[in-house]
Amino acid sequence: MRRTLGLVIAAVVALVLSACGSSSSSTSSPSSSDGAAAAADAPLKVGVSPVPHAQILKYVADNLAAAKGLELEIVEFSDYVQPNLQLQDGQLDANYFQHKPYLDDFNASKGTKLSFVAPVHLEPLGLYSRKVKDLASLPQGGTVAVPNDATNLGRALKLLADNGVVTLKDGVGTAATERDVTGNPKNLTFRPLEAAQLPRSLDDVDAAVINGNYALEANLNPSSDALVLEKAEGNPYANGLVVAQGHENDPRVKTLAGLLTGPEVKKYIEDTFKGSVIPAS
Repeated sequence: MRRTLGLVIAAVVALVLSACGSSSSSTSSPSSSDGAAAAADAPLKVGVSPVPHAQILKYVADNLAAAKGLELEIVEFSDYVQPNLQLQDGQLDANYFQHKPYLDDFNASKGTKLSFVAPVHLEPLGLYSRKVKDLASLPQGGTVAVPNDATNLGRALKLLADNGVVTLKDGVGTAATERDVTGNPKNLTFRPLEAAQLPRSLDDVDAAVINGNYALEANLNPSSDALVLEKAEGNPYANGLVVAQGHENDPRVKTLAGLLTGPEVKKYIEDTFKGSVIPAS
């Protein structure tokens, strides 16, 4: 009898544990209504570059989010890779640091499935130097550092081509690589570097094409310090809000996208950055 009773008790315990496991799994599933409700009330964890993205997002968090019932958790990154990998892995809910051409290239090369939600601002790419004061003074055989990721390398070469430093194959545009340079009157050497390293290269090269956020972090003022600067008109490189595919309709994401593209943030960008960062719309 004792043995039979023990087996009955063991069976009951197993059933209870199984039921608890099923309940826990169902609650944590993104498709369950309870899970969706919990997610809607949770802080939105957003990965950003420190400048200007974190500044803009902190303005939203401090001045606009609470009125919309949104709580933000801001995580800063110093590179362009981890914010996407962590978003894909679910460690972040969104990120805000990149333009769509970079995202498209990242998805294609890394196999990630991330979606561009809304453009927020443009950081004009610029050519900077501590050794020369204008393009004409670039020396024969000089060295120019450029971003090493595919989209920003093409963008950098197009900037140089638009300003007569090099010429490129017809129609190549921002897809250009060094192999597409057809004319190089000063016989410049291009040194591809990770974008974050470009400001630190200025003492070692004659000039460097630097992304706007890293220029600002290095206390360079794009509107006054750049030898040449990208034009904003028709520029496809607006930085924006990105999420994992399938999360575009998360109400928290929609709320944040609305705030980032609203008139208050536009005015904040214009007043704070004075042309070094430009609202996307």
